[in-house]
Amino acid sequence: MKHTQAYEGPTDLGEDGPAGAGSSRLVGSDRVLAVLKVLARYPGGVGLEELTRVIGSPKPTVHRALGALRRAGLADQDARGRYGLGDEFLRMAFAHHEARPEHLRVRPVLEALAHRFGETAHYAVLDGHEVVYRAKVDPPTGAVRLTSTIGGRNPAHTTAVGKLLLAGRLSAREEVEAWIGDSPLERRTPRTLCAAADLHRELVAARERGYGVDDQENETGVNCLALPVFLTSPTTPSGAVSVSALAYRMPLSTLVDALDEIRALLGPLGEPHR
Repeated sequence: MKHTQAYEGPTDLGEDGPAGAGSSRLVGSDRVLAVLKVLARYPGGVGLEELTRVIGSPKPTVHRALGALRRAGLADQDARGRYGLGDEFLRMAFAHHEARPEHLRVRPVLEALAHRFGETAHYAVLDGHEVVYRAKVDPPTGAVRLTSTIGGRNPAHTTAVGKLLLAGRLSAREEVEAWIGDSPLERRTPRTLCAAADLHRELVAARERGYGVDDQENETGVNCLALPVFLTSPTTPSGAVSVSALAYRMPLSTLVDALDEIRALLGPLGEPHR
């Protein structure tokens, strides 16, 4: 799974005071949160110069936002002057994550899938135009691991889990076109489906067969098969479980051939209750 370092929000954090109509400048708490989001992308810490460059805002503006985060315990500065997430932020994040019932209920299934196939297993949910990874289990020691992270995101249209969950929400082509809107879909690889007609056709197929596939559409050399799971509703999927594999050692056709076995490992979590 691919996760970039680029900041995707506005490039000017602005100064204090109201932004003008139609302005992309961030003010007040929005400014501080924007810095926090970028800071979270540097687990090893980041210097003020680099942080300022990535965000594209004046150094004093970024420095003031960092000061607010440090006072709240959400950011720290080490002896080298590099900034990182603070202990209080990590405490809140881990406490929130551990409290999610989905995380606890789905993990045994992910462990079974990772052990059986020697590949990475994920649980992800749909959030607008993206999927968010809520749980992940890597394969046994010695196997190649993917770079996906819990809390990480990928475009829904490039992933097996995303297309599977979209299939339950977007039935007509007009709905797919409205979901895409005016902004073109990101093309992650030459195989990414970016046209409304192509995506609609794939969603229809996923809905009919009951599973989603990613045929190297999100990251070249990685394919994926996803099945729905019902953790919070008896009829509506709360998310999807996937097996993500390196294509050279486990082609997509091999995952599809193992569909019945994957469903068996999911057990009751993969079955709607009418």
